[in-house]
Amino acid sequence: METAAKEVRVVPADPAPAPEAVALPSRVDVSAEAAAFLVDLTAEHGPLMFHQSGGCCDGSSPMCYPVGFFRVGAVDVHLGDLHVDGLDPIEVYMSRSQFEYWKWTHLTIDVVAGRGAGFSVESPEGRRFLIRSRMLDDAEQAALGLIPES
Repeated sequence: METAAKEVRVVPADPAPAPEAVALPSRVDVSAEAAAFLVDLTAEHGPLMFHQSGGCCDGSSPMCYPVGFFRVGAVDVHLGDLHVDGLDPIEVYMSRSQFEYWKWTHLTIDVVAGRGAGFSVESPEGRRFLIRSRMLDDAEQAALGLIPES
């Protein structure tokens, strides 16, 4: 007669507490006006994402696409997600070569009057997205591993 082997699991009586998760500073944000505009654009186009290119045809405007329309790859850096009430997080990417210039900055996606970039979803709306930037402070740079912590 065969007997089935029993699986034995040893669990420590007092498990060690899990280390606290350290929240990294945000690299990207969205203005209130741009967030409201994204709600309207999402209603029309479905879930959206941004890609900040390195220039060329449309300069360095942030391009807004329906999810799946633009394929990101190994040459792109995920900067973070925009959190807009009522929408799924909106991923923001930048080409790695552009990121090397901008890694010291915090970016805010804003919207202004004007013609949008050719392939970006806001193009026909009479408004366009743009980037406002500020330098990361010393604490943000250290937390993101850009400078050694003191």
